[in-house]
Amino acid sequence: MAMTDPVADFLTRIRNAIHASHETVEIPSSSLKAEIARILTEQGYIESFSVHPRADGAFGEVIEVRLKYTDDRRSAISGLVRVSRPGRRTYVDASRIPKVLGGMGTAILTTSRGVMSGHEARIAGVGGEVIAEVW
Repeated sequence: MAMTDPVADFLTRIRNAIHASHETVEIPSSSLKAEIARILTEQGYIESFSVHPRADGAFGEVIEVRLKYTDDRRSAISGLVRVSRPGRRTYVDASRIPKVLGGMGTAILTTSRGVMSGHEARIAGVGGEVIAEVW
């Protein structure tokens, strides 16, 4: 079956890697996924990420995400949900950007000015599509 929602796949792979206590997870690359990884890094949910060619020499690149854990092996990410799905898109204007967990979490939006966190979008006064929420 063809994959219809690469962003949901990206989030699920991270979620699964956390449940399995993996240090890193490799995910097929796209510019949108790299931008989501950048925001997760900036907001402190993941240690780092890098984009490199696939190890098996096949076409395309992968994003290697280095997950972040506390000293007692608890993940920095406690929740990760896809908001806007291909079957049901969720758009908001700047005044309706969701506050995740009362501001403790982060909404990730695609806007006309690129991918940004809900906080950045609120400051910039732009709305867009809410692709995910992290806490």
